[in-house]
Amino acid sequence: MGTRVVVVDDDREIREALRDALQDAGYEVFIVPNGLRLLSVLSVARPDVILLDVMMSWIDGFGLCEALKQNPRFCEIPVVFMSARTGLEDIRRGLACGAVDYVTKPFELDALLDRLNRLTAH
Repeated sequence: MGTRVVVVDDDREIREALRDALQDAGYEVFIVPNGLRLLSVLSVARPDVILLDVMMSWIDGFGLCEALKQNPRFCEIPVVFMSARTGLEDIRRGLACGAVDYVTKPFELDALLDRLNRLTAH
């Protein structure tokens, strides 16, 4: 079984592009459009890392990350934010709510893969 990554992004093109790239790099990938779907994936497949968009409907990425970090079952799963919000305050907020990294969009795929590889020892 490969390293499991869940991509949470409300943009279908981004989800599918990341799925394809991460699968090509040897990851087992799950894609979901929002936090509600993430909860259903977490109940059946524990990921090694979560790639999480900030700006989503229902609950934004910051709120979702905070909820994950408060849940004893999921608090140890590393979260990496992916966001078009590039301000220093947004980055600080993302890290303060428990993320291990914050990648700004548009991102270089190779750089994201390098970060994931270091994070998961893939």
